[in-house]
Amino acid sequence: MNISQSSAGLGTVLPLTSFENILFFLFSITLATAIICINVSVFVSIVMNRSLRSENRFMYMLSTCLSDFCTGVSYYYVGVMDVRDYYDSPTRTFYIVPIFLGLSYMAILAAQADRYHAVSAPFKYSQRMTRNRTLLVILAYWLQAFLIVAVQNLVPVEVAKRVTGFGALATNISTVIIMIGLNVRLFFIARFQLEREPPSEERDNKRASIYLIIIVAGCFLIAWLPLFLHAIVCNIAGFTCYTVRNEGTDPLRILPRVNAALTPLLYIRGCSALKSTLLSKVWRIASCKRKG
Repeated sequence: MNISQSSAGLGTVLPLTSFENILFFLFSITLATAIICINVSVFVSIVMNRSLRSENRFMYMLSTCLSDFCTGVSYYYVGVMDVRDYYDSPTRTFYIVPIFLGLSYMAILAAQADRYHAVSAPFKYSQRMTRNRTLLVILAYWLQAFLIVAVQNLVPVEVAKRVTGFGALATNISTVIIMIGLNVRLFFIARFQLEREPPSEERDNKRASIYLIIIVAGCFLIAWLPLFLHAIVCNIAGFTCYTVRNEGTDPLRILPRVNAALTPLLYIRGCSALKSTLLSKVWRIASCKRKG
């Protein structure tokens, strides 16, 4: 497929001259809006509920919602405009848009490690992972992500391609191994270890939080595995496997964006306190404002 690019460095809206382009345009606008609205709703719900803010796992949810919100905003550009966000393209975003998806991955992976630590060593976890340390972990991977972006924009394009290629290959392989390994381990902890504890509200909360992060990470893998495998094959082969008009017409890159809308929905479905706050406060307040 031929790719049209703007010499001025700004993308133009996909030409709405065909039924196919109109469908892609409407789908991208709808998906971007859904990502933004759902993640803002969950973010505000957590901020408004003091008991939720007191738990470390909800700090990772806030991080995920923030990065996914940025993904939704940026999708109005990379999904709707006639652009290609890669290396030396004149319409690229200088690696900023892809980093928001990467930050979602980092948040989910960190949340998995957090839940594993909390359940396997609860006493050490309460001493080690204070609220401030959890926030430092979140701040650290946000700073690391943008530091990598800054370095990639400072080096020559060919160097950036090599660094990104090797980095993506190593990251993708380790992601699959670590996430699958943690998911399996967390499942067995939830299945056997928690069964030995006497019935209590704390045990039920632990089990619910483990199952929730397992489901979130599982959906993440389903949405990302096709793109991971594609990147691994292309990096090993050393060539571009295929090209598309823009990210809004690339099914491998649409799936991660769909996951950015699905993840907060899973949070709502799997956490009754979050769902209650969302329905009784956030959406109720929004509804009253619209009526007023």
